[in-house]
Amino acid sequence: MLCRVENRFLPRTAAFFDLDKTVIAKSSTLTFSKSFYHGGLINRRAVLRTAYTQFVFLAGGADHDQMERMREYLSALCKGWNVQQVKELVAETLHELIDPIIYDEAATLIEEHHTAGRDVVIVSTSGAEVVEPIGELLGADRVVATRMVVGDDGCYTGEVEYYAYGPTKAEAIKALAESEGYDLARCYAYSDSATDVPMLESVGHPHAVNPDRALRREAALREWPILVFDRPVRLKQRLSAFSLPPRPALMAAAAVSAAALTAGAVWYAARRRAGAATA
Repeated sequence: MLCRVENRFLPRTAAFFDLDKTVIAKSSTLTFSKSFYHGGLINRRAVLRTAYTQFVFLAGGADHDQMERMREYLSALCKGWNVQQVKELVAETLHELIDPIIYDEAATLIEEHHTAGRDVVIVSTSGAEVVEPIGELLGADRVVATRMVVGDDGCYTGEVEYYAYGPTKAEAIKALAESEGYDLARCYAYSDSATDVPMLESVGHPHAVNPDRALRREAALREWPILVFDRPVRLKQRLSAFSLPPRPALMAAAAVSAAALTAGAVWYAARRRAGAATA
């Protein structure tokens, strides 16, 4: 258990969580494909392709090459989409689609880290407009996520400003540690993917959650704890045990220095809904 409150005279600490298959049971980006279809952004063929991609992701995870193919496909798919329309579509279905697939075990860990006085930071390859409202729903303090370039017409250009993937996640964590005063040796991190080994090894307490084969081997080699999360539950069903803190997600990937910016993936967007975490 993580109920011990951090000594207020010690440096600050945080718990860094990957999102997909670590905190929620599916891909946060692909989960919204039907919403985009009903909103007229994608056709039935694209829905079927994203459903297949979701199946592959859930069955065995996605390695670097698969992630790159997914990035290229999604980049081309969303080019020209109106950002405000995307935000509205995701905001309308956030609770319907995301709330039921949050792991009970992850929600408990988030609460325990907050009780211990640690910040909770979601670090995800998905787009900031998707990850930020999910972070609010979970009561996270900060969010690091991929950021898309938006043109003067308010539409996605298909280019990426910042790609939160692989080593870049570790760079983001180190940048946050400098700006927020986190002692990384006393921080925690959780992920399911071997692509997040740089993030996990940057903290003193790494954990593999529902790990893919490569991460399972790495965790065994390094003697990292391996956790199994398998109980998705609606937050409303556990409100008596899960008290969300009155702190919204305060910061997105903008906290990462410009030097950390890299070319990369594109993911869909959603609007921050004020008060979602305490609904």
